[in-house]
Amino acid sequence: MTTARTPSAARKSASKSARAPASSPLTTLKPADYLTKILNARVYDVAIESDLTHAKQLSRRLHNTVLLKREDQQAVFSFKLRGAYNKMAHLSAEQLKKGVICASAGNHAQGVALGASKLGTKAIIVMPVTTPQLKVDAVKNLGGEVVLHGDSYSDAYSLALTLQKKHGLTFIHPFDDPEVIAGQGTIAMEILRQHQGPLDAVFLAIGGGGLVSGVANYIKAVRPEIKIIGVQMNDSNAMAQSVTAKQRVTLADVGLFSDGTAVKLVGEETFRIASGLVDEFVEVDTDAVCAAIKDVFQDTRSIVEPSGAMAVAAIKQYVATHKTKGQTYAAVLCGANMNFDRLRFVAERAEVGEEREALFAVTVPEERGSFRRFCETIGTLPHFGNPGGARNVTEFNYRISGSEEAHVFVGLTTSAKGESAKIAAHLSKKGFQTLDLTHDDLAKEHLRHMVGGASALAREERLLRFVFPERPGALMKFLAAMRPGWNISLFHYRNQGADYGRILVGIQVPQADHKAFDQFLSHLGYPFVEETDNPVYKLFLKA
Repeated sequence: MTTARTPSAARKSASKSARAPASSPLTTLKPADYLTKILNARVYDVAIESDLTHAKQLSRRLHNTVLLKREDQQAVFSFKLRGAYNKMAHLSAEQLKKGVICASAGNHAQGVALGASKLGTKAIIVMPVTTPQLKVDAVKNLGGEVVLHGDSYSDAYSLALTLQKKHGLTFIHPFDDPEVIAGQGTIAMEILRQHQGPLDAVFLAIGGGGLVSGVANYIKAVRPEIKIIGVQMNDSNAMAQSVTAKQRVTLADVGLFSDGTAVKLVGEETFRIASGLVDEFVEVDTDAVCAAIKDVFQDTRSIVEPSGAMAVAAIKQYVATHKTKGQTYAAVLCGANMNFDRLRFVAERAEVGEEREALFAVTVPEERGSFRRFCETIGTLPHFGNPGGARNVTEFNYRISGSEEAHVFVGLTTSAKGESAKIAAHLSKKGFQTLDLTHDDLAKEHLRHMVGGASALAREERLLRFVFPERPGALMKFLAAMRPGWNISLFHYRNQGADYGRILVGIQVPQADHKAFDQFLSHLGYPFVEETDNPVYKLFLKA
């Protein structure tokens, strides 16, 4: 969703949120004042001038030039060390002697811990309990003392203020401080030095607003014609709602997929700056961000965290909405502190986010040969978006459950946005009642993993795990070789990106046909393991 200054959707949700009391601005600094601060910022004791990479594949696909500002290359894999160190470098010797404290979802914490180590002071870091373990461990490895508290940045912030007063520490704010903002603004200074040609817009993820405030101040002072596009998750959009409401809005809850931007209340100074300098806001969802993580990987072979990919997701959405061509956009890859275990979820959702995969619930008559007829129908589906393109099954889940109808969960590759609705209509026209689940979060997150269970109808069932080659016709070869009297009672398949697929199949085989069935397995030529006597099968799948 692309929003201007007063998006109706944001206005509606803002009315349901608590509003922070109106307060006087933290400063009255103008872009020219911040320009001076940025030019004099001390960041390069710990930061490097990160690359500005031309995303060739993404640029080709979007018909616009996309530049990636590689803040994932920093020592802490995030831009946050710039602002944190700049703030700490301006502290007095007495303040450094007492120590510093901060609240952070992780990246600012690492910047503070690294800066404290560089300046020889102690650092206490209060982090939400939802912070990925990777970031917690990184802070500890840099010498920071970690305190875990609350579910969001705002919860951690409240405790940090209490500890600050109790121990006489200096609070290093992650975004609402002019020195922190100035440190982040050095990114804009580098972008304009590295790319001196036309630049139409810079896209920046927004949590509390420190990054967008620093970059916007520098760019609007030097190149005011360049648009500043703020990017927020659709479930953590405090800044967009605040700008719409013309006062800071406190969100009751924030989404945690992009933990780096999960902020319930933006800063006073960052709100003031964003209200005046951000040209437009774009809100992105989880699937779009997962797809953008994949896009970044394909161009850089680097894996960024969700907040690091938000700007790329927004560029794609912006281009689709405004139908632009030949323009130049820069996206700041603001972080790469991704837990490895989260990649499973990202990979699962990336194809749907790019609309390269569509998901359906299909009702098939529970009769002999209907499964094969359904597979043949899939094989002859029209290619609505890319005539002649490949159409592959990405997922297939089925368990016999009724005597008249079978309900199948199926995933198919697509080649264009909006194609899922056309596929659903085509399948329905062919006699298979179809429900499009492509944009159904319940189906994508849970139901796809829960299709099946024990079934009283699955009598005389033999259960086998197969390895199928990932090539057209592999499944049809299997189905064609089966005797008509053998009924498939369970089928589970999910493409995992390899050149072979792992498939679990339940087949009802009469006792008298066991010898013939064994010969069928032998002649089929696909590696398999029989699991009919597996105790897990007996516990969860066998009635």
